[in-house]
Amino acid sequence: MANKIPRVAVREQDAKLRATNFEEVCYGYNEEEALLEASRCLNCKNPRCVSACPVGIKIPQFIERLLEGDKAGAASVIGEDSSLPSICGRVCPQETQCEGSCILGIKGEPVAIGKLERFVGDWQLESGLTTPPAAKNGHKVAIIGSGPAGLACASDLAKMGYEVTIFEALHEAGGVLVYGIPEFRLPKERIVKREIERVKALGVNIETDVVVGRTITIDELFDNEGFEAVFIGSGAGLPRFMGIDGENLNGVLSANEFLTRANLMHAYDKEYDTPIYVGHKVVVVGGGNVAMDAVRTAKRLGADASIVYRRSEKELPARVEEVHHAKEEGIVFEMLTNPTRVLGDDKGWVRGIECVRMELGEPDESGRRSPQVIEGSEFEMECDVVVMALGTSPNPLIASTTASLETTRRGCIVADEWGATSREGVFAGGDTVTGAATVILAMGAGRKAATAIDNYIQKR
Repeated sequence: MANKIPRVAVREQDAKLRATNFEEVCYGYNEEEALLEASRCLNCKNPRCVSACPVGIKIPQFIERLLEGDKAGAASVIGEDSSLPSICGRVCPQETQCEGSCILGIKGEPVAIGKLERFVGDWQLESGLTTPPAAKNGHKVAIIGSGPAGLACASDLAKMGYEVTIFEALHEAGGVLVYGIPEFRLPKERIVKREIERVKALGVNIETDVVVGRTITIDELFDNEGFEAVFIGSGAGLPRFMGIDGENLNGVLSANEFLTRANLMHAYDKEYDTPIYVGHKVVVVGGGNVAMDAVRTAKRLGADASIVYRRSEKELPARVEEVHHAKEEGIVFEMLTNPTRVLGDDKGWVRGIECVRMELGEPDESGRRSPQVIEGSEFEMECDVVVMALGTSPNPLIASTTASLETTRRGCIVADEWGATSREGVFAGGDTVTGAATVILAMGAGRKAATAIDNYIQKR
């Protein structure tokens, strides 16, 4: 029976070797491995994996096409609901979504849905298979931000015939896909740029170096440029800090700045003149996926790298796979530890951090047990660089320059489940509404907003 076949292990770069380079960690499946893994799927009549996918990919159908040898058909099925399969197959938290709902996972291991999606997506990129542009319907929509929410919204609208223009603040399209996620998890030239080219092949126009709120405002997009609706998918790029003494010392960075320099500015590449200082020891404060990305990047740049997290390993919000990979690469985890002060030398540079040990008390508002200080547990850690990976919030620029746009006290744009905001014709989704979340959740929000925008324009 299919469920007796063991899950096909994915090949990976050796841990000691990969800790010294930025080449992709996971090699993915070859065709033989993909077909064997696909044969494990039970093709359930009521597939729980589909309902657990934020964009609703028809998982059993694409796997069935793959088993039939119809890779183009498998790509077509995925393409009905996802415009970025090679990306999602690499960075989605499948273990808590589609794979986490797979019936095979009840008594064994779930189907490796993410790895199969990646296989199909990569084949599609290599084959050059694209979807031809749809006939234009005469309506224009503006998208702010070229990250996963913006790309998903733009793709769906373009397929409906809309003339879509994405406005991106940075000099390269991709948002967090290019500036936030490291090369060793998501190759930029080979994967991200080619996925974006497929979106552009739908007829989507992307204008970079446009800072909405400064270069142009949302009012001007409506009044002067003739757009009938605007989708805000600008993400959450404003970093948070702890507010402790010493955070203004040289050598204290946000994870956003650290990763942007390493990724978008190629600081890891000796051919680029954008160095990034890591010294001998780097401490990354935080326990999410961004923290794992930052600490693994620091390790590859030559530093001894550590994670400092105030809860236990059980409460780490990062993907299990990323934590596992970090440990294999020699990352040190200081759990139940919280910084109280950044220590500096007489020249204004970081020389270490002062920390306290923590213990877990009662659950807090998030449902996790609240960490409490153990009195008298103060100690110091030596380091040259401190990277704060404590989450992000939306940049307030767009909201502050757009009339009648309601926001929360944390600066997130208020929108309903379909992305409609308090301003007529303006929709929003992804991290700019929810705060920092995942690529696939942002894509799901972008897709729902595309449907809502279509309904809004067609009813005008």
